[in-house]
Amino acid sequence: MATAPEHFDVLIIGAGLSGIDAAHHLQKFCPRKSYVILEQRERIGGTWDLFRYPGIRSDSDMLTMGYSFRPWRSPKTISPGEDIREYITATARDEGIDRNIRFRHQIKRAEWSSETATWTVEAVKQSSGTDKNDICEEQVILTCNFLFCCAGYYRYSAGHLPEFPNSSRFKGQMIHPQAWPTEVSASGKTLDGLDYVGKRVVVIGSGATAVTLVPAMAKTAAHVTMLQRSPTYVISAPEKDRIANFLRHIMPAMWAYRLSRWKNVGFMTYIYQLSQRFPNFVKKGIIKKASKQLGTDFDVDTHFTPRYRPWEQRMCLIPDADMFEAIKSGRASVVTDQIETFTEKGIQLKSGKVLEADIIVTATGLAMQAFGGMELTVDKQRVDPSQVLAYKGVMMSGVPNFASVFGYINASWTLKADLICNYVCRLLNFMDRKGVRQVTPNSVGESPAAPFVENFSSGYIQRALASWPKQGQKKPWRVYQNYFRDTITLKWTRVDDEGLDFSNPVATSPQQSVKPAKDKQLATSN
Repeated sequence: MATAPEHFDVLIIGAGLSGIDAAHHLQKFCPRKSYVILEQRERIGGTWDLFRYPGIRSDSDMLTMGYSFRPWRSPKTISPGEDIREYITATARDEGIDRNIRFRHQIKRAEWSSETATWTVEAVKQSSGTDKNDICEEQVILTCNFLFCCAGYYRYSAGHLPEFPNSSRFKGQMIHPQAWPTEVSASGKTLDGLDYVGKRVVVIGSGATAVTLVPAMAKTAAHVTMLQRSPTYVISAPEKDRIANFLRHIMPAMWAYRLSRWKNVGFMTYIYQLSQRFPNFVKKGIIKKASKQLGTDFDVDTHFTPRYRPWEQRMCLIPDADMFEAIKSGRASVVTDQIETFTEKGIQLKSGKVLEADIIVTATGLAMQAFGGMELTVDKQRVDPSQVLAYKGVMMSGVPNFASVFGYINASWTLKADLICNYVCRLLNFMDRKGVRQVTPNSVGESPAAPFVENFSSGYIQRALASWPKQGQKKPWRVYQNYFRDTITLKWTRVDDEGLDFSNPVATSPQQSVKPAKDKQLATSN
């Protein structure tokens, strides 16, 4: 007789920043709910465990990228990746979340049944064989009432790599930052596995990864050249927040953290809104600051003056002008040109210039992937994400008992993650109070009106938007990039508003809808 699959109230996909956030909220606001986290990697951390390239650090300040419920205590607000991973790990350990994580479980598909109001999740569990190089795979079947995807927004297995002309001719090393080689020391610490000391390095790209790699590698490389097709906005900010550190010394840690967090949220929102209303004014200010930091002799117009307006792509944050300092010292340089072809010794550019290199780093971006790449079906019908509408940026039309986290493009990821986790808990508690087991966003009367992310021209976004859910014409089918607006929508607006159908399985009782509650079902404050 077959054994029944193990069942949980909530199944969380991913043990990164968002997954641990989700588990915390469930334990606090839905303490009677059973849950499990399936993580495809061997450790906690998600992005911050995957990326190991030199200099890896936060691209937002940790006062806003940290959890709302756990103060960021390091004096560095632009922080090394290892510190961030330890912060996530410590959160999971201190709250007992780590006991509910199952590592090396990759979800392949999830099937929803309206007859039972459950998801059946199929995963592949990997384990090591007798030989370290042998990988054994085992199919695992679990069921759950609610599926919560916290798997990020990009493919973990490989980044985006354009087809460069004759790249196979290059005789040196070529590596993508997402696949950076590492070594493990005798003490168990992960070390950089690429030897670039005294070598000529070319970094292709101009995004957050490139501007992080250049100053880090320039410390020991013979020379590092950042090769970009077009410039990006690069902004220097202090590595340490003096106000936050001062407040931490004169008041309790949580008070200081919350004040500093709201200070930075307000400032980020102000700069973004200013950029939308007065783009030329903001652009002029950014270029003027870069010119001052690089010196009057540097060609800022060519290398650091983008053709697009501020915040049409994510801005690159550098701590204490480290990349500018590396350029001024002569240890690094920037070339703005296009690749004609790869050669045995490096790259020939369309201008005719040749960049000789021992190592070429292709910091060419991410490959976006919805919902961890798993296949979703609802009552035996496969879900095509490109054909559904996003409900409040959290759920999908026609897909019951499913939510996912997608953070902000113009602010810290965790700000949105916190709001979504809080909203999901409110939703689950509302369903329990009303005695219903199924909630489905219903987009009847609504039609696609915009892509999931609007007015954002970054390549990794544009390459994938066609395959992602769409926005409708009006709320709750709009996806906002505004923390204050989302706080009202996700935290303080009634749960059973327009667009959601609440019901029970047909096999259990006649299909029934729940009338809107008279009270507003406010969330408990974090």
